[in-house]
Amino acid sequence: MSNQYVLPGEIEKRSFEILTKELGDRKFLPENEPVIKRVIHTTADFDYVDNLVFSEGAVTKAVEALKAGAGIVTDTQMALSGIHKSTLESFGGTARCFMSDPEVARLAKERQTTRAWVSMEEAARLPGRWIFAIGNAPTALILEKKVDPVLVIGVPVGFVNVVESKEEILKDPVPYIVARGRKGGSNVAAAICNALLYTAAGRTL
Repeated sequence: MSNQYVLPGEIEKRSFEILTKELGDRKFLPENEPVIKRVIHTTADFDYVDNLVFSEGAVTKAVEALKAGAGIVTDTQMALSGIHKSTLESFGGTARCFMSDPEVARLAKERQTTRAWVSMEEAARLPGRWIFAIGNAPTALILEKKVDPVLVIGVPVGFVNVVESKEEILKDPVPYIVARGRKGGSNVAAAICNALLYTAAGRTL
């Protein structure tokens, strides 16, 4: 079969049609479905159907907060770059990441800790309401102990302290979307943020 030139919008449309067909009769809570499907679209990994877990009403609470101007804090520049900022800004929100801040790097070295830890301490001082999207550093999940987040997106990827840190989030009364197990990543964190933003903007799959 010869390659065809397909516009990006058409690729996305076809991709969602394919993944919806492959999901078959699987049923999801309507509020969670756009998040699950966008993560699968981003990763081509259907394991997220079972790996993604949601606290009750997490998506609805996050969407309403975004509409009211809540911002998003990420633990990596990669996740930050993947967020659809124009949609976020249309609601009055901003996206922040402190990982590349020279002062954060200095303090982390001085205190012999991780930049992720210091970054979350900086984020905890931000005024206003925030979603915390963690796709890389499990130590960043200390944040729920320090702030009252709109939502914790806990999807760090890897082998060291990753599974344990995610399971700790599930024990706390903080709204969460968590990818259980080792899988995750900055791209997954950004995909979840975008699913929430598109839902807030009334964009359907």
